[in-house]
Amino acid sequence: MNQPYTPFPPATRNSPLAIVSLISGIASWFLLPFIAAVVAVITGHMAKNEIKKGNGVLTGNGMATAGLVLGYIQLGLGLCGCIVVAVMLAFGMTIPFIGNTIH
Repeated sequence: MNQPYTPFPPATRNSPLAIVSLISGIASWFLLPFIAAVVAVITGHMAKNEIKKGNGVLTGNGMATAGLVLGYIQLGLGLCGCIVVAVMLAFGMTIPFIGNTIH
């Protein structure tokens, strides 16, 4: 009846950086487009490195990836918008006023 000792596997937990990346990626679409997108990308890469070096103790790779995707898409759309405005201004076009015009 003498059974060998089998240690419990280490407890896993979500990476705090992955959570920050996901929250920032979501916030970049609603609150602070540029700032939150940059935070999502930076913390997403940091989380992926942290998870890789965590030897299975840290989880949250999917959250980090989602934060990265949301952040990169937001940065790409912002860059496209800036390019469109710059081209319009370079060709002398004006950005139309949306709403009632003042006479």
